Amino acid sequence: MIFRKTIITSAALLALAACGRNNDASQTNTVTTTVEADGVNVTGTPSTTVSDAQNFANVAAASDAFEIETSKLALTNGASAAVKAYANKMVEAHTASTAKLQRAAAGAAPTITPVPALNAEQQAKLDQLKTLNGTAFDQAYKTEQAAGHQKTLDALKAYAANGNAPQLKAFAEEMIPIVTAHLNMAKVMKA
Repeated sequence: MIFRKTIITSAALLALAACGRNNDASQTNTVTTTVEADGVNVTGTPSTTVSDAQNFANVAAASDAFEIETSKLALTNGASAAVKAYANKMVEAHTASTAKLQRAAAGAAPTITPVPALNAEQQAKLDQLKTLNGTAFDQAYKTEQAAGHQKTLDALKAYAANGNAPQLKAFAEEMIPIVTAHLNMAKVMKA
C-alpha cells in the first residue's frame, strides 16, 4: 500500500515538475531516493531537502541495530556453532558499520544524526526470535538474516544510485559488497 501511494505521488510530482519546467540553466533538479523503514521505494521526485538523506540514515541505523540485537540473541538462544560464529561476525561488522554511518552522517551538510530505532516489523521479528531457542531459533534467525540483509542491500543500492548526500552515497557504495557478503553467508549458513 505504501509503495502504491508513493508511486501515485511520484507520478503526480513528476507531472507537475514537467509542467513547470523552463529553460533557465541556473535551475537545478536533484533526484532523491525515498527509503522507507519497511522496505525500499525509489522515486525520481525532485527535492532540495535532506529529508531523504535523514530517512536513509535512519533506515541504515535501524538495520544495524536489528542485526546487532538479533545476533546478540543468537549467541544465547542459538544451538548451532555456525549460527553463533555468524552472529559474532554480524555484531562486529554492524558495530563497525554504525561507526562508519555516523562519520558519514556527521560529514553531511547539514549534519544528519542517524536514529537507530527499530521499525514495527523489525521489533516484531526481534520479539518473535526472543521466544525461540535451539534449532527453531537457528532456522528463524537464518531466515531473518537473509531477509534483513536483502532489504538493507536494496536500500544501499537505491541510495548509492540516487541519494542526495555525497557522504552517505559513498557510505552506501562502500557497504554494498559487505552486505552482499553477509547475505550470501546467511543463505548458506548451516542452521
